[in-house]
Amino acid sequence: AKLAKFRERDGLTITLLSDPEKAVLTAYGAFGEKKLYGKTVVGVIRSTFVIDTDRTVLKVISSELRANTHGDQALEFLRNRS
Repeated sequence: AKLAKFRERDGLTITLLSDPEKAVLTAYGAFGEKKLYGKTVVGVIRSTFVIDTDRTVLKVISSELRANTHGDQALEFLRNRS
């Protein structure tokens, strides 16, 4: 319900995924050990996946991901594909 409200509020036309059991996060390697303020913790590993309509992963942006630039990195990748 929260994702539907967010999608409607922001006029999004994309499919949003909710994964409370972390099954997809784990399958994509986006949940596990990470460093946070110098300590090892378990949690969501911030990642962006560009996936085509055939469900093929085209690009993964994770280790080099910066919150303020990963959207630009994904857009640049998509623009260069066309």
